[in-house]
Amino acid sequence: MKHQAINWAAFETLDSMRRLQGTALDTLGLVPVEHPYRTVFASSTVSLRRYGTGRERGPAVLIVPAPIKRPYVWDLAPEISVVGRCLAADAQVFLMEWRAIDADVGLSEFADRAILDCLNAIEHTQAILLGHSLGGLFAAIFSALHPERVKGLALITAPLHFAADVGVFGPIVADVDLGDIPDSVPGSFLSVMSFRSAPVTFGWERGMDWLCSLGDPVALRSHLQVERWTLDESPLPRRLFAEVVNQLVRENRFARGELVIGGRRAAPSQVTAPLLCVVDPRCRIVPLSSVLPFYEAVASHEKALLHYHGDVGVSLQHLGVLVGKSAHAFLWPEILSWIQIHGADRKGKALARIVPLARDKTAE
Repeated sequence: MKHQAINWAAFETLDSMRRLQGTALDTLGLVPVEHPYRTVFASSTVSLRRYGTGRERGPAVLIVPAPIKRPYVWDLAPEISVVGRCLAADAQVFLMEWRAIDADVGLSEFADRAILDCLNAIEHTQAILLGHSLGGLFAAIFSALHPERVKGLALITAPLHFAADVGVFGPIVADVDLGDIPDSVPGSFLSVMSFRSAPVTFGWERGMDWLCSLGDPVALRSHLQVERWTLDESPLPRRLFAEVVNQLVRENRFARGELVIGGRRAAPSQVTAPLLCVVDPRCRIVPLSSVLPFYEAVASHEKALLHYHGDVGVSLQHLGVLVGKSAHAFLWPEILSWIQIHGADRKGKALARIVPLARDKTAE
């Protein structure tokens, strides 16, 4: 698509067709099975869900999802639900759902104001921030801008350092002319560009996951549920898309300590909260080299790095840490233990009640 005009209307039509595909798959029983929630805050940029009964006594956990698709991948089905895991640990679980339609909404809203508004709405001075992919990047930037509001920062396969040879984000947006983008960038455009730039990751590996899932009905169902979720794409505001592409991906300003939002500098060295990073050593989307420079630069006195080694039945391995069988059996108990420790009260008493899962040898 380099040096030629992009047919944005065609991508908008493709968005509509993909939504219709998703509706058709719902009739086959692939609709997500989410935990009950209520909306406790809403603005033009975000709405905030609260799960549970409201009587949970554990730490406040604010989930910051990526803005490209709907956030229910965190709560896809009861047996592979991060929301459910956190509720079982007696945490107070809140999840942001991006809803921006204003073309002029950018990083100052997504990585600053919206997260701050949500923290103010839940009436907690501090909270554990839990983010995946670009949502994790937004949570990291917020933690640099507002270290006093973050009790702990858990980043799940989040891209934090960008360079020409690091990950796939650079190649995905390499040919995009930022002077020729519409007010609302269609989600299908990002999907097509992702496949074009990294066909092995976004195509071949998904097909292989389907083949490997055919002999396991549980794995096949989760694979199809994730595939249905991929059709629920959200358009991105023009300003946010341009700022992510130019300031974060192409110029790597956050990792270099040169990002300025609302007149304030945001740098990894300003992050002081306890830090947990989950990485997948095999991942081409967010390789270890996209995480380690940030991990080493933060000022946090307590840092932990966990490795995820993949699953069958997750479609895209980048999502496996959220929906994979072994991730829920072995990794999430460790993440929740970390949340328990860093969500303790001032006296050091752990407030969260961890519910460990029985070890499943077949998942090893």
